[in-house]
Amino acid sequence: MGDSIDGSSNAALRAQPVGQSKSKGGILRRLFFSDTSQTNESSGEAAVSTPPPVQTHGMINLRRMRVEDVAIPKADIVAVPSTITKADLVQLFRESGLTRVPVYEGTLDTPIGFVHLKDFALRHGFNGTGGRFSVKLGLRPLLFVPPSMSIGVLLTRMQAERRHMALVIDEYGGVDGLVTIEDLIEQVIGEIEDEHDIEEVDLWTEEKPGSYLAYAKSPLAEFEAAIGRSLTHYEDVDVEEVDTLGGLAFMLCGHVPARGEVMELPDGVTFEVIDADPRRIKRLRVILPESSIDD
Repeated sequence: MGDSIDGSSNAALRAQPVGQSKSKGGILRRLFFSDTSQTNESSGEAAVSTPPPVQTHGMINLRRMRVEDVAIPKADIVAVPSTITKADLVQLFRESGLTRVPVYEGTLDTPIGFVHLKDFALRHGFNGTGGRFSVKLGLRPLLFVPPSMSIGVLLTRMQAERRHMALVIDEYGGVDGLVTIEDLIEQVIGEIEDEHDIEEVDLWTEEKPGSYLAYAKSPLAEFEAAIGRSLTHYEDVDVEEVDTLGGLAFMLCGHVPARGEVMELPDGVTFEVIDADPRRIKRLRVILPESSIDD
């Protein structure tokens, strides 16, 4: 659950011109400061240095990113009403794989706490069969945070208060999103996959002739070979920069597309985003034009 260093955004790091005297710091300065222009003494021409690769995770994100950058949008929050039955709650835990679920009165904008799978199992048994049931019994308190809070501040607060989940509240007091401690940590160390994550055996499946449901991490070259056509023969696509279907979709639209967003390529191939969060595409549908199916 499901959390980038942009070299261009670190304005504090400036290149040091060649020929300046070395300042204190020695090895540290050489590690953190790089020359962006050097003089080729033999030819007298300026040598252009290659920009460093852009990293997507690191400690700088704790200061640079805000809660709104990593939160799950309201539409994607899995929550339950206070009137939910025991059987329905058991089914939700089984199908979602979640261990913590917000509980609300009436609508999600009136949250009253969250139910923890461990508390439910200890009270009612792992099959949810024992004891009088009310989801309100044993609810744990929720943490409410503004979208503008830095993720570093929130991470510190969650650690101090031993909270693993927080609801993001907008200026009107309504729920705007949800963030977990795992989402925050992933912004520093990268995506975390634990033993409960489902291993994706088939990266794509053909739903019907000419329509494929694929994970965004599907290798682009392998997918192109499977469908028998190129998806990267456009001027706007740099094939050296794209390795996956998700990367291609991102490059074509210039941003992380939202769930339900549709992109049509010049030759009629259509990408439909099936699952995504604010940080990445997860699954998409690729629909080939009818002419290529007939061929």
